[in-house]
Amino acid sequence: MSQFNRRRFMTTSGSMVALGATSGVSLIPSLANAQEIVKLGLLHSLSGTIAIAEASLVDAEKMAIEEINAAGGVMGRQIQAVVEDAASENPVFAEKAQKLLERDKVAAIVGCYTSASRKAVLPALARANGLLFYPTYYEGQEQDKHVIYPSQEATQSVVAAVEWMAREKGKTIFLVGSDYIYPRTCNKIAKPTVARMGGKVVGEEYAPLGHTEFSSIINKIKAAKPDWVYSTVVGGSNVAFYKQLRAAGLDGSKQKLLSTVVSENEIEGIGKDNAEGYYACMGYFQSIKNPANERFVKAFKAKYGQNRVIGDPMQVAYNCVYLWKLAVEKAKSFDPQKVIAACAGIELDAPEGKVRVHSKNQHVWKKVRIGKARADGQFDIVWESSGLIEPNPFPKL
Repeated sequence: MSQFNRRRFMTTSGSMVALGATSGVSLIPSLANAQEIVKLGLLHSLSGTIAIAEASLVDAEKMAIEEINAAGGVMGRQIQAVVEDAASENPVFAEKAQKLLERDKVAAIVGCYTSASRKAVLPALARANGLLFYPTYYEGQEQDKHVIYPSQEATQSVVAAVEWMAREKGKTIFLVGSDYIYPRTCNKIAKPTVARMGGKVVGEEYAPLGHTEFSSIINKIKAAKPDWVYSTVVGGSNVAFYKQLRAAGLDGSKQKLLSTVVSENEIEGIGKDNAEGYYACMGYFQSIKNPANERFVKAFKAKYGQNRVIGDPMQVAYNCVYLWKLAVEKAKSFDPQKVIAACAGIELDAPEGKVRVHSKNQHVWKKVRIGKARADGQFDIVWESSGLIEPNPFPKL
């Protein structure tokens, strides 16, 4: 873990260090005995290059668990959270998933962040007939019978973002991303969408995960002079990327950039000055005005500190725990396959607004929004879909 990420993790996720940052920590309700407990696995990167984006999801998940336990639990049982650190390493995700399912006997896992980490745990889910709630926006192209996908897939983010950029005079677009599944698949979807909107892709570049030297890519952006940069750079690499863009004179006032992976939480690491003026496409922004979100934000800050911010994956992670609870109660069972079947059609009045699990494809109907980063690290919402967008994880390109 780099010195920056270590400092960042300790300052933004201090409550998590105290309540479960070490591998295998169980958060056990004090009054519950073995007969009254159901275990829920929380599997995330609490260290490594992805921790800047992923570690704080555990805080949101723990808050949902504590709220549910305080209200009586699930089918009369208190939830015991078993927290595992996968350290931003895909083989570790696979190992920890197997431990949670086979040794800890968790009823379900809420976890993973990158698509590569999600795919790494699929064999363990299949062997144990387990269940994963995956809280991160992703590229689609998957419908595994052991996974529920409560965040937006590419047609609910990439397509919406590219169409909006084109409407906002975005006829030339430069694609830049981290070199793994999500960015490459998103750009595969973005390119025909750009063409359909009458635009042109003027560059496409990738950097390894954890990469910190973007001068070559930035020089190519400057030479291409695109109307927009569409970024799928993830994790700690965004700290270097955004700072180097600004140093090269391509800050948010001079170069339009939209990311589908940078939320308020990442901005805390990137630096507010470095992100100001850039755009993001998400299902959720902390600045959403509705009673459910106001209660959520107030409760989160009361628990973890007034300076903490909430990004889209954190809110979806919180939703995952509640969706699991609703499905268990509908199924009247903790059996993973019965819970998956019961997920179809369930609705949740989430902080982002109403979400509904699709009746057939295990993804979620939801609104999509575009925000512009402010000087305080929050986003002004400049566009949102008129209604819930149906998930389409296998679009015809």
